[in-house]
Amino acid sequence: MPQPSLLTDVETIFRQHHAWLRGRLMLRASSHSEAEDVASETFLQLTEKGRSAEGEMLDIRHPRALLSTIAKRILIKLWQRQDLEAAYENTLRHMPEAMALSPEMHAMLVEAICQIDRALAALPLPVKTVFLLSRLEGMRYPQIAEHMGISLATVERHMRRALLQCLRCAP
Repeated sequence: MPQPSLLTDVETIFRQHHAWLRGRLMLRASSHSEAEDVASETFLQLTEKGRSAEGEMLDIRHPRALLSTIAKRILIKLWQRQDLEAAYENTLRHMPEAMALSPEMHAMLVEAICQIDRALAALPLPVKTVFLLSRLEGMRYPQIAEHMGISLATVERHMRRALLQCLRCAP
């Protein structure tokens, strides 16, 4: 007897659970379209997960739990991006008019900020903190060392690590 294809499994899960997932997401998402986008992305990631299994069938015993987990991760990433964009928009509101950016530059900067945030997320908190104090707060290395109660050599080592991580994640 031939095994069912991944496509059939995902289609079945989609038919059985899409409305439930979308309804659940409506409770957390800010709009109907956002809930629909997250639900669609959830099923897309489920399909990609199955394809990456290289011919092995996905053993999905609890589809709602799996869909909830995938959707939650997507929502968290979406909210993080929205928080970054809101912080950036707030910064722009306080800039002089002459420094206003074109929509293209704005989009490029938002994407760059998101890339830096993803790169820094992989680092330990002290390394990330040193980087942010230096780059966002404009603190000098000796000030950071005193503020955090660490040596100047540690500040330099943390900065080097953070900068290398940003370079690795650059497109």
